[in-house]
Amino acid sequence: MFHVPALPQEANAPGKHYEWQLSDGQQWLMINNDHIIECNYCQPGAKGITIDTDHGSLRIDFDDMTISGPFANLAVRRLSFMPENQTEDIGWYYRDNSHWCEYGVRGSSLSSQDIEQRYNGNPTGFFQFTFGSYTYKLDFSGMTQTNLSTYKQRKMRRRPKFNSIVYVNHSLNTSQQSTSTINQFPSATASANPSTRVTWEFMGDEGVWTEYQKPDSSLDSIDIERQYLRNPQGQLAFRAGRYSYCLYFNAGADMYQINNTYKTKRAIRRIEANESNSSSLCQACWQFKDMDGHWKDFVKGSGRGRCTISSQEIEALYQQNTSGVVPYSSGRFNYQLDLTAMTQTNLSTGTKRQVRRV
Repeated sequence: MFHVPALPQEANAPGKHYEWQLSDGQQWLMINNDHIIECNYCQPGAKGITIDTDHGSLRIDFDDMTISGPFANLAVRRLSFMPENQTEDIGWYYRDNSHWCEYGVRGSSLSSQDIEQRYNGNPTGFFQFTFGSYTYKLDFSGMTQTNLSTYKQRKMRRRPKFNSIVYVNHSLNTSQQSTSTINQFPSATASANPSTRVTWEFMGDEGVWTEYQKPDSSLDSIDIERQYLRNPQGQLAFRAGRYSYCLYFNAGADMYQINNTYKTKRAIRRIEANESNSSSLCQACWQFKDMDGHWKDFVKGSGRGRCTISSQEIEALYQQNTSGVVPYSSGRFNYQLDLTAMTQTNLSTGTKRQVRRV
């Protein structure tokens, strides 16, 4: 029996629009570090995840939303907290002979948004669509796609896209593996002095992420984190050498700093890791070899040269499955990252590039 009070909705962390909870039959309890579960759940190829808790290991089945193992009597759920003018960006996928493919990516006449609209109208229904010379039936109850000519049936999955929301018809992308434990949501005091180690970094001249540290900067990671927790939408002025700068948090989406003299703009990022286990997840960096021959970090955001997944999120997935496949997008293109072959593939052009973990 767990003795942790249920999480009140208003305690949801700033900028976080989801929450995973477990129930012991009497109350729903939060799962600390549930971004690990979310990061895996958002990958269409993930069947489930095993998490370590204070009460033993639990296996969560993402398709059935059930718990297996010694604590199969527990229940699991995922909550979503969205303002009225926002909604989650949902992806719909079908299983081809070897991979999970998103509808609309490979020329399908039907997009994820089309299917989601139908699903919201009748989550237990079905409908038909035509692509090429074939007609297909999508069954939401069985989560299957059936070719009505050949009767070939394929599995379907509905998954949110990691930390991605739709706001007034535009996508905003917001931006880790450690041990998940059942715990009480931290109080405001605990949040102001977090037990997790948070690192703030900026993109340096050589394309290397560099931590804010004193005395080179008037602020360090602790100073920046305190201000960020007070106002995730705010700004923060600081000095480094003979120049003054301003940090723009933007609630985690497309964060950057501006040099007040030259107006130079640099990307910044926030990395969170448990102090008791700040291992390879913090240190490992994922990079791709760009067309200019230089290695570049996977940087999450909506700006030029950014994509829908970060180096830390790739590392979390790699820790779960070193031979997995990770879908993501950048600009108008969709890609597939093969963790075994260490390549990324542009699904539109077929172009492959090398990927490395450093």
